[in-house]
Amino acid sequence: MDNRSSAAINDAVVSFDADQLILVDGHDNEIGHMPKDECHLGDGQLHRAFSLFIFNTEGELLLQQRSGRKRLWPLYWANSCCSHPRHGELMEDAVQRRLYQELGITTELQFVYKFIYQANYEKFGSEHEYCWVYLGETNDSVSANSNEIADWRYVSPRQLDQELITNPDIFTPWLRLEWKELRGGLVDWLKK
Repeated sequence: MDNRSSAAINDAVVSFDADQLILVDGHDNEIGHMPKDECHLGDGQLHRAFSLFIFNTEGELLLQQRSGRKRLWPLYWANSCCSHPRHGELMEDAVQRRLYQELGITTELQFVYKFIYQANYEKFGSEHEYCWVYLGETNDSVSANSNEIADWRYVSPRQLDQELITNPDIFTPWLRLEWKELRGGLVDWLKK
């Protein structure tokens, strides 16, 4: 990719309040759709989402600090990429689309597990998601989208473990939940 294409990705607007998200029941069956901003009001409507954990070949995890313009958990540290498939979009297309839109990278992704969580953020709304979790590995250069990401860095699994103990409040609730599961034995090479 040439530098002009890369620069265009860096500040592209890729997320809109009117995006139609997929509403699901407690078994991840699609039951309708709703604009993103409405899905996150109050205690939230259960909707399909995904979280990506991208590692480099040294085994370090790419973390992103969410943009300060985010309504929910602005400037908190999160996993590499997280978002939602849109109404009518297959999950495998959504994860690749968003990975490229946010970070300018592509890689093969391995599905690990799904789970439901709900978390409120002050008076601004909440996440209530049926979240699909994926792992990937790449040494591609990161081209972070400034509308989505304030900062990014690589950390070793042990360093993240330590930061989650000493300063857990700088991390999103979904990162804390997912990392606990991943480190707890879901992925052999990530076992403690």
